[in-house]
Amino acid sequence: MIYDNLKIFSQNIQKNSLIINTILETQSHFDIIFIQEPPWSILRMIPSSISYKGEVLVRTPYHPNWLTFAKTPTNQLDSPRVLAYINIRLLSFCFSLCKDLINHKDILFISFFINNVCSYIMNIHSDASHSALKYFKNTEVSINNLLIMTGDFNIRDSLWDSSFPYHSSISNDLIVIVDLFNLELLIPINSVPTRYSDTAGEANSVINLIFL
Repeated sequence: MIYDNLKIFSQNIQKNSLIINTILETQSHFDIIFIQEPPWSILRMIPSSISYKGEVLVRTPYHPNWLTFAKTPTNQLDSPRVLAYINIRLLSFCFSLCKDLINHKDILFISFFINNVCSYIMNIHSDASHSALKYFKNTEVSINNLLIMTGDFNIRDSLWDSSFPYHSSISNDLIVIVDLFNLELLIPINSVPTRYSDTAGEANSVINLIFL
């Protein structure tokens, strides 16, 4: 089964084009790449039925060995903060972006089929205001067979970070959402930080989580 062998890479790259291009070029042994805070840039102007000047085409880095999944940005200020690259060797599984079920620039919800069974994967970037989690709280979303929810949740909590002594109230909202999706937090065998600070005096942290 693909479930047993699916290899997923997830990273917040903080809009760094060099990092994302390096990942796409060197990590071809992965099946799926989840990116948080990808770079978006103006590629060119395209013809428009609204403006004689045309419309701006905004896109993120592309690689021929990967299928790109992301909401279409209307401008650079509205650029999605999550995207996914699916290795073309999985083309037969009919991956599809499900904007009709979840439509938020910080949540990427993708379906795929194996033996006529539909399953889902989810990539999340929860900003400092936790807008993605608030979206789930305020929107009734019924999802069956969600295999993985992962990403940058921007929540420090003693539940998943042994170096952090406090419990965050926003974590309770996250756990409620996770329970609704019938998922559980994956605890690594060797616990290490997922964000390394480059600011003197600021501690490393665990804010990137995986729920299975």
